[in-house]
Amino acid sequence: MLYFARWKIALIALVIFAGFITTLPNFFSAKTLESWPDFLPKKQLVLGLDLQGGAYLLYQVDEQDYVQKRLQALVGEIRTALRENPRIGYTGLGVQNDGAQVRIRDLSRLNEAEERLEPLRNPLASSLFGGQPVDEFNISVSDDGLVRFTYSEAGLRDRMQSIVQQSIEVIRRRVDELGTTEPSIQRQGTDRILVEAPGEDDPERLKDLVGQTAQLTFHLVDTSMSAEQALQSRPPAGTMIRYSIDDPPIPYLLDETPLLSGEDLVDAQVSFDQRTNEPVVNFRFNTSGARKFATVTQQNVGRPFAIVLDNEVISAPVIREPITGGSGQISGSFTVQGANDLAVLLRAGALPAKLTVIEERSIGPGLGADSIAAGEIASLIGGAAVIIFMILAYGRFGVIADLALVANILLIFGALTTLQATLTLPGIAGIVLTIGMAVDANVLIFERIREEARAGRSAITAIDAGYKRALGTILDANVTTLIAAVILFQLGSGPVRGFAVTLAIGIFTTVFSAFTFSRLLVALWVRARRPSKLPI
Repeated sequence: MLYFARWKIALIALVIFAGFITTLPNFFSAKTLESWPDFLPKKQLVLGLDLQGGAYLLYQVDEQDYVQKRLQALVGEIRTALRENPRIGYTGLGVQNDGAQVRIRDLSRLNEAEERLEPLRNPLASSLFGGQPVDEFNISVSDDGLVRFTYSEAGLRDRMQSIVQQSIEVIRRRVDELGTTEPSIQRQGTDRILVEAPGEDDPERLKDLVGQTAQLTFHLVDTSMSAEQALQSRPPAGTMIRYSIDDPPIPYLLDETPLLSGEDLVDAQVSFDQRTNEPVVNFRFNTSGARKFATVTQQNVGRPFAIVLDNEVISAPVIREPITGGSGQISGSFTVQGANDLAVLLRAGALPAKLTVIEERSIGPGLGADSIAAGEIASLIGGAAVIIFMILAYGRFGVIADLALVANILLIFGALTTLQATLTLPGIAGIVLTIGMAVDANVLIFERIREEARAGRSAITAIDAGYKRALGTILDANVTTLIAAVILFQLGSGPVRGFAVTLAIGIFTTVFSAFTFSRLLVALWVRARRPSKLPI
């Protein structure tokens, strides 16, 4: 146990040096690090929300909002299915009482209508064991010709799971566009999303960007009657009224079915109009969207074409000539930041459902500075107390344990910096806890060595036996702690995860420093002094 080959000594030294060199950038400012050579590490610790301040937002997916949108889309699908040749006459198509319904006029064609509408149940998934598929909708057909679609319980549950996951991805892209450092975006429960953005100095802007649905659609303006006439009477079937963002808002009569959507976009960038010097957003379609856009503009020259964002008409230009380049421009009374935010939203994609803020906190950096200072004081006091105790209790061997403790701390911070793991206030508590745990292994080893020496063994054999027999106990104790850390990480969130990460890293570094590194130091001391009696 006390023999180390040269390559093992070199490897241990290399690990300790790596911990030192990766921890070093944390003692310098970012400006100083820029002047360092490229071969040196420049990463610094990522501080969590509670240490550097930022925004904390807890959102809830609006299930009812999504259901209403989905039922409106289903109404369009029902209309399309029944209008296929040969057309089936119907009436009363619309959304009522959390369901979409339609009444078939000719009851003799009710079975035919049911066959056409059957695919709109929309199977979502099948059981792995050959069970019945999970349908999004239930369909009921009455003898009087009423066909009604309602959400199935399993279908809605499946949809909500995918909506939350999709929303998390969209939010992540939006927050990343802001350049926020290491945002934490995670699911809470079945329908909630937690967003933590450390270092974000404008929480209101973040809230606006994250919470905006950003559903972009393109609709032809219906010119069969004016929007004012439609408001006074009844809009034609298949049309809808939408208002502009102007003050006062202007009503538009639009085709209900969108011709294109934001899903067809591949890019959106801010630029300036050469004539008015106002900020605008240039967008570009994918191949499929460009083809559809060219076809629409070719067939509707001279007709207004509305660009709608979250049910508001941003602009409604007249199509002067076919647009075949697959790109366009959104103009309006934008500020530079407003145009940039819109471009961010379009690039990141639309949220599938409305999000409601149910908890909001803005944490200032002052609180984080106080937490860091308190953590530093606690770490220094705890470390100093441990170092003094080990020297008083074990003498020269206590000094070796203290050197291993310093190496352990370097390795912890080096690992956190290299992995870019977020350090939170509970994470600092985990480091302080690790300082105490780190010497626990050395205490076990040294006490075992004392017992072996009292049993009459020589100095070298007592040391060798002490390390051998303490190893199993050290591994057992640390493995059980590691299991607890893994469970905390899997089931916890936010600060709890930060504690689990530092605790888990501390376990690995503790085993290395307290057993391997301290054993190397003891072996080097034994080789140099050849003691006949142990100073312990």
